Amino acid sequence: MSVSNDPLLQPYQLKHLTLKNRLMSTAHEPAYSEDGMPKDRYRLYHLEKAKGGIALTMTAGSAIVSHDSPPAFGNLHAYRDEIVPWLKKLADDCHEHSAAVMIQLTHLGRRTGWNKGAWLPVLAPSAIREPAHRAFPKEIEDWDIERIVRDYADAAARMQAAGLDGIEFEAYGHLMDQFWSPATNRREDEFGGSLENRMRFSSMVMEAVRKAVGPEFIVGIRMVADEDWDQGLSREEGVEIARRLTASGKIDFLNIIRGHIDSDAALNEVIPIQGMRTSPHLDFAGEVRAATRFPVFHAARIADVATARHAIAEGKLDMVGMTRAHIADPHIGAKVMRGEEARIRPCVGATYCLDRIYEGGEALCIHNASTGREAELPHQVIKAERPRKAVVVGAGPAGLEAARVLAERGHSVVVLEATGEAGGQVNLLVRNPRRREMIGIVDWRLAELERLGVEIRYGVYAEAEDVLALEPDLVVVATGGMAQVPPLDEGEDLVTSSWDILAGAAKAAGPVLLFDDHGGHAGMSAAEVIAQSGAELEIVSPERFFAPEMGGMNHVPYARAFAKNKVRVTINTRLKSVRRDGNALVAVLGSDFAAAAVEERRVAQVVVEYGTAANADLYLALKPLSRNLGAVDYPALIARRTPLPAKAPDAAFELVRIGDAVASRNIHAAIYDAARYCSLL
Repeated sequence: MSVSNDPLLQPYQLKHLTLKNRLMSTAHEPAYSEDGMPKDRYRLYHLEKAKGGIALTMTAGSAIVSHDSPPAFGNLHAYRDEIVPWLKKLADDCHEHSAAVMIQLTHLGRRTGWNKGAWLPVLAPSAIREPAHRAFPKEIEDWDIERIVRDYADAAARMQAAGLDGIEFEAYGHLMDQFWSPATNRREDEFGGSLENRMRFSSMVMEAVRKAVGPEFIVGIRMVADEDWDQGLSREEGVEIARRLTASGKIDFLNIIRGHIDSDAALNEVIPIQGMRTSPHLDFAGEVRAATRFPVFHAARIADVATARHAIAEGKLDMVGMTRAHIADPHIGAKVMRGEEARIRPCVGATYCLDRIYEGGEALCIHNASTGREAELPHQVIKAERPRKAVVVGAGPAGLEAARVLAERGHSVVVLEATGEAGGQVNLLVRNPRRREMIGIVDWRLAELERLGVEIRYGVYAEAEDVLALEPDLVVVATGGMAQVPPLDEGEDLVTSSWDILAGAAKAAGPVLLFDDHGGHAGMSAAEVIAQSGAELEIVSPERFFAPEMGGMNHVPYARAFAKNKVRVTINTRLKSVRRDGNALVAVLGSDFAAAAVEERRVAQVVVEYGTAANADLYLALKPLSRNLGAVDYPALIARRTPLPAKAPDAAFELVRIGDAVASRNIHAAIYDAARYCSLL
């Protein structure tokens, strides 16, 4: 499809604002703020999307308008005057690349915790607790309402002063729609009961904001138009609210959401992850557009350009949100314009980004280490001053990324892989059918390496002499790790690894006890495969809760599978030993909290997950022969200088080891290792 007739690349006129194409990133809080301000890290994150061709980037998710909306997600502080110059710099920089910038404003209501920010009481239309954040809110009072309405107007005026192109209200699990929803509004005064009463607070806010910013400033709303819940806002009432808002003349666009987000399980339906339906609410958003005949934006797992193009071409949306997709690749627009759709780094639905946010971290993409690190690790790889010959050993995520970055820098690269295929541990995790999309991490890099002319030699279990025979200037050891067994008093030879289960080398034979002393996806994926096989299963963890290294978004599908298959979960318990008893195994369990507390389970199979042991033999063999003797100057690495000191200057090559070949970590750590080392070599 040519640029001239591609629906995604057509401009869109929103009031006085011309958006150069139909691509946007919807509001989300990456938690890059510093003291509630969008300083350099925050600015550069949005600027990268502007450079990458996006038409509209919606900042904040959401910026809070009042002190008593505690910042649960690292939110920006829209109630402070100091935010204006920071946002102005962000907007000015993005405008230089013809990208529009808006911001989402909110009062979180009950969707936060009282022990954040200024430790003020959480409030809501009625004193009904939100399970996800657990705070017991007070019922909002008349003076609260008056104050918060003023706060919205003042915050909107600040955004206008900062030169933003517009604002959007958040009415999606936050205070505005908490008033709308029968599930959260049990009031019997003028703010409860009828739909008109339940809309009174949001109407007051919009009226005050319009007085503050005038009729020309763009104001929209991201709103739930169906809570998909028998306790909540119905589709009929939600669409009616949309009609009334558009008829009011106070707003300029609708950004449509379907579902409710008061629990992890509910949130997972609104923001689907891998193994779930793609674009599940797109048709509904199109129905709202048809019913209101008003500008409609929408985002919910629209991860690929084909679906986004369909959404615009079929008139379902006016602007299409590809938010997680832009976290994976902020240059989607530019690549579409250049006819390079096949080169777009795919969002694989891992949702590592959101899990980190909801667990109190910052947003990071599972396989784009530059996102959120634009200042230190540019998305565009910089050419090296002189080309060198590099050998990368291992074609897992770390090795493939190392080869890609080195080749982009202009080096001649050869990859040696012991097995017959690339992918490393990714090839294990995709044996869980629900996680098959993760293969995109491998496939994208293989395509990039083919484009760059990198040779991968399969079936080469590289020894030191194999590497030396290639006369390299640089060797990257990315040999990964091997499954290891947790420390046991006895019976290490009787257990089965989670790898064996995922690879199909061992079939689940119930009853099964799975001991997870790692806390991430590996053990849970094996448990899900066992549970789906129909085998009786008990998961045992020494942690306070199972899989603490995995966030709430990814917790949900595992928990669903376990509930459906009646899996027993036992926490605060450690596997001490395993012994054989006839045709069965006896697992001896103990407690870190009481030495005398010992239980036994008679099972057919004991499966264990304890991370990986580094496969370091090749590294250790090459280390004394290398120029840097394997040493890394960490301060230099962090400061973006050459990290490998010349300890033996006459040696022929430099040596670096990355990923699980160093220690058991995760995919993001492996790719980050590769990207930050190899971008300096």
